[in-house]
Amino acid sequence: MSTTVRLNRFTYLTSTAKLTRYFCSHHLVDRSETALHEVIRIVSSPVGGLDDLEENLNQVSVSPSSNLVTQVIESCKNETSPRRLLRFFSWSCKSLGSSLHDKEFNYVLRVLAEKKDHTAMQILLSDLRKENRAMDKQTFSIVAETLVKVGKEEDAIGIFKILDKFSCPQDGFTVTAIISALCSRGHVKRALGVMHHHKDVISGNELSVYRSLLFGWSVQRNVKEARRVIQDMKSAGITPDLFCFNSLLTCLCERNVNRNPSGLVPEALNIMLEMRSYKIQPTSMSYNILLSCLGRTRRVRESCQILEQMKRSGCDPDTGSYYFVVRVLYLTGRFGKGNQIVDEMIERGFRPERKFYYDLIGVLCGVERVNFALQLFEKMKRSSVGGYGQVYDLLIPKLCKGGNFEKGRELWEEALSIDVTLSCSISLLDPSVTEVFKPMKMKEEAAMVDRRALNLKIHARMNKTKPKLKLKPKRRSKTKKKNLQH
Repeated sequence: MSTTVRLNRFTYLTSTAKLTRYFCSHHLVDRSETALHEVIRIVSSPVGGLDDLEENLNQVSVSPSSNLVTQVIESCKNETSPRRLLRFFSWSCKSLGSSLHDKEFNYVLRVLAEKKDHTAMQILLSDLRKENRAMDKQTFSIVAETLVKVGKEEDAIGIFKILDKFSCPQDGFTVTAIISALCSRGHVKRALGVMHHHKDVISGNELSVYRSLLFGWSVQRNVKEARRVIQDMKSAGITPDLFCFNSLLTCLCERNVNRNPSGLVPEALNIMLEMRSYKIQPTSMSYNILLSCLGRTRRVRESCQILEQMKRSGCDPDTGSYYFVVRVLYLTGRFGKGNQIVDEMIERGFRPERKFYYDLIGVLCGVERVNFALQLFEKMKRSSVGGYGQVYDLLIPKLCKGGNFEKGRELWEEALSIDVTLSCSISLLDPSVTEVFKPMKMKEEAAMVDRRALNLKIHARMNKTKPKLKLKPKRRSKTKKKNLQH
């Protein structure tokens, strides 16, 4: 056989072997992908109970692996109940046993914590402890935060006390995590207890701990204790930062909303002066805390003054600042001034998000000023922010129930022309189906007129039938007569 023929045959055999391996591996990939999709379909299916889920998994010809477990839970976590995820993971543990690593346990525990299923978390924590698995610090932080959010702060503290049984250290990270979790819901006294028992551990994390304590006291609206934390920081040589002062500002303003609305501006400005003494400039977030509380107490003049003061002080207002001021102006019937501020905001180059327009259009519809709501909607469309479906669904029923079917139909056709999917029914455009309601203000005025007319009728009827009584002169007493004679 010639050398050329031998080489061609060798090349042919080599390429054939490569193709065979390629097709075999490709076939295996297809089979594994099919099995993965089948498992995902079974786990994410809402049909059947947990026992049915496990029975269906046993019928699938797939060998579980740590990679498959992670892929399935990642694909199903947003649309599947946590109990089904937990049952799938338990089924995987039976099949894999020690082949699963600690990171898979921690990943599933974080997923269950994000879904806030307290019972599922407790079951997996028990399994974690029985199998001597290690819980990492980041997982404990998420678990503690979730337990406090669902009202199980005692369980969070209980897990923290036995962290060594989960092979997790009580170091600066975990101590700071449990303090932060407790303070997020105002359990500051419990957090202080943890802090005093682990003073030697939190060295280097003092600023984070003080931040959490300030936030916790602001949740409780306890200005006195929040001030004490600021003083403790100064005594320890720690300079309060912007977050600390904003927490104190929130605490003060929220308390004054109910107790002393007239003290909102002067006391807040005093805190801002104190911030500047530490060379910390108040930001738009600082002013927005004050503007939000001023809006809730309907302090219109002060809101406008604070907005102007922001511009003079060099702190540029953001869309949130304009929103709080415009909202209180609309709620108090100052529609022209509110529109003027919206125009000013747009002229300054701000492009607010769709929520800005949607909320203010909702306020205008709530105070029965649909004409101004339509004007604001035109500005929203000119800014091209998108998301017009919710606005159409708000305005069309409002117009039709107010009797303006022509404008309602115009908006309906406009929405269809730009391919906006509407949630409201087309029957709203039919005057024979939609009941027209008068605004509440007009109803109240009509009811007041009716009451006055009824009172006048009753008064006239009583004056006709009521006899006039003649008052008899009072008789003088005998003693008075004798005194007069003397």
